[in-house]
Amino acid sequence: MKTILALEDGTVFKGKPFGATGERFGEIVFNTSMTGYQEILTDPSYKGQIVCMTYPLIGNYGVSPEDFESRKPFVEGFVVKECSRIFSNWRGKISLDEFLKEHDILGIEGIDTRELTCHIRSAGAMKSVISTEDLDVDSLISKVKASHGLIGRDLVKEVTCEKTYKWEANISVVQSLNSLKTNLTHNTLHPTRYKVVVLDCGTKHNILNSLITVGCDITAVPARTSAKEILKYEPDGILLSNGPGDPAAVPYVVDTVKDLIRSAMDDGLPMAIFGICLGHQILGLALGGKTYKLKFGHHGGNHPVKDLRTGRVAITAQNHGFCVDIESLNKDEIEITHINLYDNTLEGMRHKKLPIFSVQYHPESSPGPHDAGYLFEEFVQMMGK
Repeated sequence: MKTILALEDGTVFKGKPFGATGERFGEIVFNTSMTGYQEILTDPSYKGQIVCMTYPLIGNYGVSPEDFESRKPFVEGFVVKECSRIFSNWRGKISLDEFLKEHDILGIEGIDTRELTCHIRSAGAMKSVISTEDLDVDSLISKVKASHGLIGRDLVKEVTCEKTYKWEANISVVQSLNSLKTNLTHNTLHPTRYKVVVLDCGTKHNILNSLITVGCDITAVPARTSAKEILKYEPDGILLSNGPGDPAAVPYVVDTVKDLIRSAMDDGLPMAIFGICLGHQILGLALGGKTYKLKFGHHGGNHPVKDLRTGRVAITAQNHGFCVDIESLNKDEIEITHINLYDNTLEGMRHKKLPIFSVQYHPESSPGPHDAGYLFEEFVQMMGK
């Protein structure tokens, strides 16, 4: 069976199918991580996107249920140079091909992923389609041009939890994180338990696990939960989670964060706010800033970020197509704390008066690297004050 990947600018790649069959549309992006394909597939932030892996061999360690970052995979399609049907890992349960079939995700292999990546870097991320059904190039390109992009589209409603829940982490996962945390920071777990409400816009499991390792009891709430409802839990801290798509397309979440900030200012409520990825962008909008779409986004596990306060550089995992405009922020209220060394875009900020901070990258190390795990400890310290 043949498979076609067609882009809205008329570029076409022909390959072989794996996973499910059919036709799927999404924005095409590339990810530079060498491992972690399972965490990428199950990251809700990829809703609405077709992901191309730059590393050529994918699937060689299979799929393990313990490594899911959410309840299921959310990518629209998966593009690789070669999909390994044979896997070798004592934790692996099924092959990548079987996993994608089980969850109705289309994959295409056998194309030149280097060429595709270079094209996206030059032309930018764009709408695309993978099809095993319609192999007429002109027909596919017409369909792609008529499909929905990411700008202005609310994808959070498709990945957020349906109802409030308490998070109970897998013991083995938490023990592993504890060991890593101790090795990296030479600290022990904070003995105090803090109540944290996670505004779930598509949060990853390992963000929740990382919060547990630093002494937090977690209640996750749907993205449409109001500030009034959140405050009923009397939280010590609020985490604004990662999630997919355009932050400007979820004004109801932005309004909730505005209300939370207003409550902190007017009522002096002793709670800290920590934003990650989409949560960082939403916080930027709530603080009066603006966001814009990046040319091809930041997707991968090797992005250098500089902490302007210390001068130290961390290698970070990233997954976002939008960014907060530095110039749009009120510098009298907001301190710029982190900058991306690839393109000098905003990677972190902190409120100068309130216990509020955020980062654009992912500190939960799933997949790695582990450089930024200390940010969860900073969140706890902020709540402790």
